Amino acid sequence: MIDPTRFAARYPFELDAFQMRAIEALHGGESVLVAAPTGSGKTVVAEFAVDRALAADRKCFYTTPLKALSNQKFGDLVARLGAAKVGLLTGDNAINGDAPIVVMTTEVLRNMLYERSEALDDLVTVVMDEVHYLQDPYRGGVWEEVLIHLPLSISVVCLSATISNAEEFGEWIGTLRGVTRVVIEEKRPVPLEHHYLVGRELHPMHVEQNGQAAPNPYVVSLDREEVRYKTYYRRGSGTAQHQRIPRPREGHRRVYVPRREEVVEVLAEQGLLPAIYFVFSRAGCDRSVEWLMGAGIRLTTSEEASRIRTFAEMRVAWMDEEDLKTLGFYDFQEALAAGIAAHHAGMLPVFKETVEELFEAGLVKIVFATETLSLGINMPARSVVIEDLWKFQGERHELLTPGEYTQLTGRAGRRGIDELGHAVVVVQRNVAFERVASLASTRTYELTSSFRPSYNMAVNLVRNYTRDEAHHLLNSSFAQFLADRGVVTLERELERDRAQLAGFREQMRCHLGDFAAYWALREKAAAVRDEFRKGRERARTESIREGLAALRPGDVIFVPRARRRGLAVVLSSREGRPTVLAQDRAFFRLGLRDFQEPPTVLTKVPLPRSGSVRSARYRRDLAARLVALDVRAPRKPRGGVDARVEREAARYERLAEAHPCHDCPDRPDHERWASRASQVDQQIRGLDRRIRTRTETLARQFDRVLAVLEELGYVRAFAIEPKGRTLARIYGEGDILMAEALADGLLDGLEPSEVAAVVSTTVYESRERNPRPSEMPTPASVERYRRFQGIWRRVREAEDRHQVELCRELEDGFAAPIHRWAQGESLEDVLRETDMSPGDFVRTCKQVLDLLRQIEDVAPEGVSNVVRRARAAVNRGVVSYTGV
Repeated sequence: MIDPTRFAARYPFELDAFQMRAIEALHGGESVLVAAPTGSGKTVVAEFAVDRALAADRKCFYTTPLKALSNQKFGDLVARLGAAKVGLLTGDNAINGDAPIVVMTTEVLRNMLYERSEALDDLVTVVMDEVHYLQDPYRGGVWEEVLIHLPLSISVVCLSATISNAEEFGEWIGTLRGVTRVVIEEKRPVPLEHHYLVGRELHPMHVEQNGQAAPNPYVVSLDREEVRYKTYYRRGSGTAQHQRIPRPREGHRRVYVPRREEVVEVLAEQGLLPAIYFVFSRAGCDRSVEWLMGAGIRLTTSEEASRIRTFAEMRVAWMDEEDLKTLGFYDFQEALAAGIAAHHAGMLPVFKETVEELFEAGLVKIVFATETLSLGINMPARSVVIEDLWKFQGERHELLTPGEYTQLTGRAGRRGIDELGHAVVVVQRNVAFERVASLASTRTYELTSSFRPSYNMAVNLVRNYTRDEAHHLLNSSFAQFLADRGVVTLERELERDRAQLAGFREQMRCHLGDFAAYWALREKAAAVRDEFRKGRERARTESIREGLAALRPGDVIFVPRARRRGLAVVLSSREGRPTVLAQDRAFFRLGLRDFQEPPTVLTKVPLPRSGSVRSARYRRDLAARLVALDVRAPRKPRGGVDARVEREAARYERLAEAHPCHDCPDRPDHERWASRASQVDQQIRGLDRRIRTRTETLARQFDRVLAVLEELGYVRAFAIEPKGRTLARIYGEGDILMAEALADGLLDGLEPSEVAAVVSTTVYESRERNPRPSEMPTPASVERYRRFQGIWRRVREAEDRHQVELCRELEDGFAAPIHRWAQGESLEDVLRETDMSPGDFVRTCKQVLDLLRQIEDVAPEGVSNVVRRARAAVNRGVVSYTGV
């Protein structure tokens, strides 16, 4: 057994107190949660876990959320321990998987647990790096699955960024896995200073007032405008007119938003490079590099530029010259040589890794990056720049949260190099400075759960556990733990409301009779009318939903909503919500709120055969056709009163008038108390429902998912069927669709390139809000895709019957590109026909490859052979690069 003191002595620096606390807890056989800022040295704790496993001749698994991070950790551990002792398992790589120390993505470990793999034998510790990733809406549930299913004899080391509910998270791990030490370190290894850049002037964001950090009053004053009035006289009447003229205060004329080139120049002048400059768009990152190069900014010496060029050429030596030209390598190399680079998911992995390595070596000075850089990758900088605090969150723009701000600025300050880290926010036109300063000084990053039962999870629970055990495991999740915590608060509210209700009922007592019975008759009359109104409203909403879903491209409708009132033509439809173009050339997505009645198709117009709605010419031509139409808006139908409902309501009102309490002189007072009692009673019923909903929420969701699986023939009487065994080994969002496709023989008789095209429809998700129309590449694939859509509709109908929504729509946008690639066409030809960036193309190919590999393992032999050939056809050239 390795001794903590002797282990600490191996390092050339003294370990921090929090590192030693975590190491001693591990040495004592406890599990550990370490929550500490980026760059504070959490990895040292993981290294102790690794050395401890090796000293005991046992195994340790090191899991990460990203393949790139797994590759990086693999390289670090090989350098430290030697290649013989370290393995790597990701969707792309399988290197030395039987080694005592194996780095892997978290999904690989989850799959091992469900398969009860022999690789788990002799496993003593699992390190879960970046464990705060469990709140990721798409993949976060995998972390909880691992923590729930991992045998209790295996200790866990959870490494997390600073989270404000670390004790709560640690308590959950403790209830799940036994004694768990929570080690929290708030102090950053390098202190962080926050700055506000106004024009070319850098101001401290906070000043000290009475021992407290307060927003810089000078910068606050820049937000304030000085109002002056100009008086002039009307020519005809001579009446005095006063014009209000707001303008910057005296001495504040230089308030403007600097260009990115200017920001970089200021950083260079102030000695704040190397820096990461966050721009929340890929195109924005690429344009920034072009602008700096166009402005003639060079941040490196000639010797550094030469080293950069040599290194970049070495990293891509395996690639074809034609591919390098297609990918714009030489422009990329020249920008690197100037010390300037972009970093985002649209770039090729080898280009991103080149940027990371050169930045870490201090040769690249400024990197324009999207927020994905804040996840895990080791790229510390002296400064971090945030240009815009508004970020697009899928449907709308939202202000960064304090947690997101903390994550982005976490990279500022290199331990052992910088005395201070610097966070620079560029002047914000749409956010008051006090709010910016508050964002920078707030330290909240609360961890939440994204865990929910999936089809694959459900069949694996059925395969490995009894129904009661499965429910118990689901109720053990962090999601349920947080929900149950909330129940305690709800129970307190319930107790208070019940006491209030008793008091109100006492006040409404009437000496003439039972006032509660009288009030119930009055409420019943109102309820009958209300129920009819709600029923009519529900029917209207459903008919609008059906009407919207039935709209097809080219349909012309009338949009009654005030802001968009007028004719519109349907461009496309996705998930029952059409995207339309209005007469004013604006395009937008319609929803239920845009209509009082179901939309009526007034006529049809042919859509232009070429072009996209993003083209101004396309919008102009189509809007001109709309304006030229001679159609009228449909008439509004009249709403009526149902005679049967009115008779029923009137009957209750007559019964109430005949009640003794109706003639009570104090009736208005009694009614007031009765009304309050009704409101509280309604609150109590709502609280009861919320408590019932929260307790065992996930178990009920699981039962609904199970009902869908039973209807489709995967499970029967909590026992797995043959179809279920196939589904148990297909992981990902399209799990059930792919299992249904295999059962239906959808891939039988297809060519390898056609198989890749059909499979891609379950993986691909367009980044465009309004995807361009596309089609399958061959007649055979067209027919299979039509069948596949029928399978999707069948699954969705089953989901609707059981209130489940897990199966997303198929998309054929990647079918043609991957078919051409699998046919052996060049990268240049394939990319020319698509709007995708090289990075997106490669990443989507990798996702298809991952699914093809799973299908190959479970498909019948004939299909399996074709799938293997499809995998080989796709996995070539730039796609085959694995980063190891």
